Amino acid sequence: MNEIDPRDDRRGLEDTAVLSELNRLVDELDPPPADLVDRVKFAIALESLDVEVARWERAGSFAGVRGGQTGTITFTVDNLTLMVNFTSTGSRHRIDGWLVPAGEHTVEVRVADHKSSCTRADDGGRFVLPDVPAGTTQILVHLVDSHGEPGRTVVTPTIML
Repeated sequence: MNEIDPRDDRRGLEDTAVLSELNRLVDELDPPPADLVDRVKFAIALESLDVEVARWERAGSFAGVRGGQTGTITFTVDNLTLMVNFTSTGSRHRIDGWLVPAGEHTVEVRVADHKSSCTRADDGGRFVLPDVPAGTTQILVHLVDSHGEPGRTVVTPTIML
């Protein structure tokens, strides 16, 4: 029969104490964002869709659109470019966008904890969403083919308005 060395038990208690202190320090000095769970749920909600994720190409002057500021972001995927300009008016935003190649595609803006807003791009690829709430946001472009039939869906990475 093996005997238990009391020193092994003390080492285990010391390890536990060190790990507990490390956990306390991480929680105190680098806590996770308060809305992390909501952000993850928001992102996972798209998993049931067959979507392509666009790449963020250029941020321009966009730096977390705040009070009265504007900014432009360009997203690309395969043969689609989406350029959007954000104008902040308090806690709401106006989104002006352009799709290349142009087409009468449906554009949907998802904002966490809010109802989605939809519009249709004109034949030149331009669209406007005049009253978008602040929050965790994604833009979806529901493309149509040359016969007007539904095609693929492209989604932007999540941005904070």
